[in-house]
Amino acid sequence: MWYNLGVTIRALHEWNVTPSEAVAIQKQLREQVELRPMPNDVRLVAGCDISFNKYSDVIYAGIVVVRLPDFEVVERAGVVSRARFPYVPGLLSFRETPSLLEAWERLSIRPDVVALDGQGLAHPRRFGIACHVGLITGVPSVGFAKTRLVGTYDEPDEEAGAFSPLVHRGETIGAVVRTKTRVSPVFISPGHLADVPSSVALALRCTWKYRVPEPTRLAHLFVNELRRAGS
Repeated sequence: MWYNLGVTIRALHEWNVTPSEAVAIQKQLREQVELRPMPNDVRLVAGCDISFNKYSDVIYAGIVVVRLPDFEVVERAGVVSRARFPYVPGLLSFRETPSLLEAWERLSIRPDVVALDGQGLAHPRRFGIACHVGLITGVPSVGFAKTRLVGTYDEPDEEAGAFSPLVHRGETIGAVVRTKTRVSPVFISPGHLADVPSSVALALRCTWKYRVPEPTRLAHLFVNELRRAGS
């Protein structure tokens, strides 16, 4: 079922579930994830992130939509809500996605791509938050992660733009990308309606002065701004 709430989302399942039910949902929905090249004419990228205060269930969720290639901020949407799912490694999308969808519903612009501070395919069950949000929104999605969750890799060359495959159980699930010369790499993986090569290309297009691609970096700054304002 589709709902038109400013931007389009899909109700794929209930959110009031147990961890074991959440694992079953991941296994079911991962079969719907479609890997394919993203369009070459991506212009609007929505960076998404969340922030918590330690030991608190309050979530500060934010989305920053930027226009490529100059990273002009064209829209921001943020919400403050409460987590309804416990902290369980591998199931963070069940804790974080509902709040991000609240922010998504406040957007007036439909982005070309959603970039999330987290994993996509590079997840033990091949269903990280980028896959989850991509399926729900129907928008191509990519995970821009600062750390590795699963997989092995060879260290990419030190020059900016170098990358190497991220492999898990014999499958390439993403790439380890050197966004800045002689700086620690980032971990890029497709979510939905994306693939590894186009996800890497987008990450490099979205990199400016910093190691972290600009859309998720700006989203990170935004949610921290929301958290400070709410403290």
